[in-house]
Amino acid sequence: MRHFLTFEDFSKDEILEILALASKIKKEAKAKEYKPYLKNQTLAMIFEKSSTRTRVSFETGMYQLGGQALFLSSRDIQLGRGEPIKDTARVISSMVDMAMLRVYKQSDLVEFAKFSSVPVINGLSDDLHPVQLMADYMTMQECGSGDVVAYVGDGNNMANSWISMASILGFEIRIATPKGNETNPQITQKALQNAKKSGAKIILTNDPKEAVSGADVVTTDTWISMGQESEKEQKIKQFSGFCVDKDMMSLAKKDAIFLHCLPAYRGYEVSEEVFEKHAKEIFLEAENRLHAQKGVMVWLDSKRNG
Repeated sequence: MRHFLTFEDFSKDEILEILALASKIKKEAKAKEYKPYLKNQTLAMIFEKSSTRTRVSFETGMYQLGGQALFLSSRDIQLGRGEPIKDTARVISSMVDMAMLRVYKQSDLVEFAKFSSVPVINGLSDDLHPVQLMADYMTMQECGSGDVVAYVGDGNNMANSWISMASILGFEIRIATPKGNETNPQITQKALQNAKKSGAKIILTNDPKEAVSGADVVTTDTWISMGQESEKEQKIKQFSGFCVDKDMMSLAKKDAIFLHCLPAYRGYEVSEEVFEKHAKEIFLEAENRLHAQKGVMVWLDSKRNG
């Protein structure tokens, strides 16, 4: 049995296999040929952090695969109300076929998976957001973009995930963050070690123009993550010069695409002009959350039953 918690748990071939499966399922969905890959199965969706795209994509995806999803907020279950995570994992996994957790601590995900009798998916943690990266890379494949990616912004779970994925797949990732807002040092160190095997090129800088110059893909994320709203004014000052506007985007390749995991705050991490020019790519990326996650769920199920 396999879980989907971090890219480090997968080989390059496995990640590409999941993406190929996601593309296949997407083509079937576009043709209205919904195959019941997960017929009569149930997905528990546990949310410590609320979300629009994560809930809709997993719930819709499970329905289209022939199963059903259950929305469980931390207010509705014992998780976060005193019961040990390992006990919650044992109980819930005895009643469902798969679980997706959107939490604060990555360690809580690891603990849940350790005691779960069913596959567990990382729907987001403060450290990593791998399902979003599967949708992002799927979008890159569909747009026919190259593999030089520039991430401009906060060294958050998205930046960590870009480093982690690049280190396994072997592409070039350039991360530009303001001083004091760098990526997680442990995740970065592991990625640098993996890059030696995969041939990935990982560049860390405090200069966004250096990162964007000649890039095939430019991407960013909100500067103020959920739960950090009190830091807004401080962040705005720290991130001066990090807005992906027309001038910055002009440094990338002429046919470069722009990605944003949403929600986007125009005038902060991205200008209105850049966002609207690349809206087609951004909303394709958003839709691909649905298809990429279906690929993840079907792949995990095949490994359990295979």
